[in-house]
Amino acid sequence: MKPDLEHISALLRDVAGAEIMPRFRHTRSEHKADGSLVTAADIAVQARVAAGLDRLYPGVPVLGEEMSGADQRRLLGEAGRSVWVLDPLDGTSNYTCGFPGFSISLALMEGGRVVMGAVLDPIRDECFCAAAGAGAFLNGEPIHPYSPGPDLGDCIAVIDLKRVPASRVPALFRRGGFRSQRNLGSVALEWCWLAGGRFQLYLHGGQKLWDYSAGRLIAREAGVPSRLYSGDGSALAEDLGLDQRLAVAAADERLLERWLAFVDLPFSPE
Repeated sequence: MKPDLEHISALLRDVAGAEIMPRFRHTRSEHKADGSLVTAADIAVQARVAAGLDRLYPGVPVLGEEMSGADQRRLLGEAGRSVWVLDPLDGTSNYTCGFPGFSISLALMEGGRVVMGAVLDPIRDECFCAAAGAGAFLNGEPIHPYSPGPDLGDCIAVIDLKRVPASRVPALFRRGGFRSQRNLGSVALEWCWLAGGRFQLYLHGGQKLWDYSAGRLIAREAGVPSRLYSGDGSALAEDLGLDQRLAVAAADERLLERWLAFVDLPFSPE
């Protein structure tokens, strides 16, 4: 049975209503080995989404953020196999601190390519969806990027400053780079908000596969040009691996060219 985005959206809404929203502002977090946070909601959502997918589409495994690295590598290494890629709670830090910016991100990979993606924002009841070659949608309506002007200075930039080397941060705020800067703290939502025309320039230095797989597909299907780089930004990395990726994107190709020149990759490690 071919996956259906309406069924996927309904599943994510059901899970969010049962596992995420009742715990919002009522849950504690713990630190994982890599220093990131995890909550009971992360664990419960991963288990419930995986069970729901198995009922709808049996036999397709789930590669979730909250599983061991060995299992993630095994699933990704099974060439040609279909696999779901799940971030059960993208924006856990926001969630634990009461900031209303988090999501469930789910993508379907086939033969090493992302072919379907859905990102649910349970606070706003917004579900962004896309299938390869079929466009991008928000709650069933087509979405596209938007720019208020042709220059970087016309634009809002979303920049994850935490993952930019400290020595390079001042240069990002030099004159002419952008009108104003934001950071949502949920990678999947950042890709979707760019796709939906809510900002124009994007820079993030440390995305994992489950962070960007669904959101980037949605952005690409909406018409957003982007680049993924490995490590410090010195080389393009279009393969979908478990290593962190540096992402640069913009509302259109002209803005992306200007934004890349302004950002001036690579970033030297400190």
